[in-house]
Amino acid sequence: MSRYVARFMKNVLGENGHEAEICQRSIEIEAPSVIDATELAKMKFCETERVGDWLLHADRVHLTDAEFPS
Repeated sequence: MSRYVARFMKNVLGENGHEAEICQRSIEIEAPSVIDATELAKMKFCETERVGDWLLHADRVHLTDAEFPS
């Protein structure tokens, strides 16, 4: 199994009128593939944030290989 870090990102508009990309949550996942890791991260995000759909709090998910196992 491989370890991945999923970052749930959201674009927000600041007071200055400029858009910024904000990380809503970062989750470390162990899964056999990137696709499985993405789906597991979405489920874990929903549980943690207590929402039915992760898109309520984030616009996208960035998945990268974990550099160091925890």
